[in-house]
Amino acid sequence: MSSSYPSDVFSRLYAGEESDKLYPKEEAAEQAPEGVEDVLQTNIFNVMLNRRSQRKFEDRPVEDSKMEMIFAAADTAPTAGGFQGFEIFNVKKADVKAKLVEAANKQPYVNAPEVLVFCMNPQRVKLNFPPEIIRKFSVQDATLAAAYAQLAAHALGLSTVWIGMIDEKKVMSALGTDLVPSSILCIGYPQKMLQPKPKRNLVELIHTVQ
Repeated sequence: MSSSYPSDVFSRLYAGEESDKLYPKEEAAEQAPEGVEDVLQTNIFNVMLNRRSQRKFEDRPVEDSKMEMIFAAADTAPTAGGFQGFEIFNVKKADVKAKLVEAANKQPYVNAPEVLVFCMNPQRVKLNFPPEIIRKFSVQDATLAAAYAQLAAHALGLSTVWIGMIDEKKVMSALGTDLVPSSILCIGYPQKMLQPKPKRNLVELIHTVQ
């Protein structure tokens, strides 16, 4: 791809080859990696309608460029006051993944090619509300970020499974953090693409208050 890439959220990922930071946010027009333009043109409704949780992944790594785009998508999620009251732990170590399997009710697919743990960080939320409200904001921030990451992964040809059944203290111990986890997102290439399951009828789902 020879044309310069627009200065948007994804181009900021590639602001310089020498940067050692994930997702550098300097505003600069750079060359987009191959395939990025197609991803940006993906219809979000197709992504949402065709996404399906996957528990069987191929034994191969996910490209760094795709993970960077997933991180960038999570970074765009709406948060309380724009303070982004969450953190993402990108787990690479096999022994830590094994501990997360134990912390997640021994669900074996937690040991996926890519494992992201979304944690709450209410101290980032600088709003004048009681602590319980700030914590609620942080839960919502972390949850939205994980959801954005999940949709981005599907748009990139990957599959995910969302893990909510976790022992929070065990996860915190495995990560060596005092931040409380909200969920684990397991990511990888699916052994086969699954068809989406039927959803509720909208007539039953939507309750109009007039």
